[in-house]
Amino acid sequence: MTGALRVLLADDEAMIRAGVRAILASDAEIEVVAEAGDGHQAVELARAHRPDVVLLDIRMPGTDGLTALSELRSVVPSTAVIMLTTFGQDEYITRALDEGAAGFLLKASDPRELIAGVHAVADGASCLSPRVARRVISELRAGAGARGRRAAELTAALSDRERAVLGMVGEGLSNADIARRLYLVEGTVKSYVSTILSRLHVKNRVQAAIIAYESGLVGAGEGGGARG
Repeated sequence: MTGALRVLLADDEAMIRAGVRAILASDAEIEVVAEAGDGHQAVELARAHRPDVVLLDIRMPGTDGLTALSELRSVVPSTAVIMLTTFGQDEYITRALDEGAAGFLLKASDPRELIAGVHAVADGASCLSPRVARRVISELRAGAGARGRRAAELTAALSDRERAVLGMVGEGLSNADIARRLYLVEGTVKSYVSTILSRLHVKNRVQAAIIAYESGLVGAGEGGGARG
């Protein structure tokens, strides 16, 4: 990606926005192009500015983050959305991932994790806070049976190369990382990933990474699916 990463920040608390903006300002490659105080405004500003990444508070008055996320995926499908929250409740994590969030970070995360997360999702990777990733992995282990069988059926229909790429997506690698590991050009990897998402019937890399876990392409102890 060339030029600064364009970020839209949405949070109903001005002090939180100021803190996140200050963290992002420490990276010369990131530019905050707009700020929103509620979900509806976030969608409208995203429509106007077409940012690379939206940092979206999950709980806001009026149109909340989860509703806004669904609308953003429709209005600006090429924009990656990272959900921000002060907590890590399972039901919010599951709903956010089901709606197509590319990442999920806690507001108490290390500032370096936030910056790394913005770069990761802009580069086509996923970004889950380690605490969130542990919750997701725990849930996968708890329901491994039926979901594992379904995931195995889905991945069995992929080619050997597609399964290799999916496994690396599950590890949290970006397209560039995968290209280096497989000695491919990045455009070829991007094409593979697009095909994999379509054949798995999922919205984004996070959901594909979950299938990689469920099918056994990535070991649950490896901590994949997250970058930062």
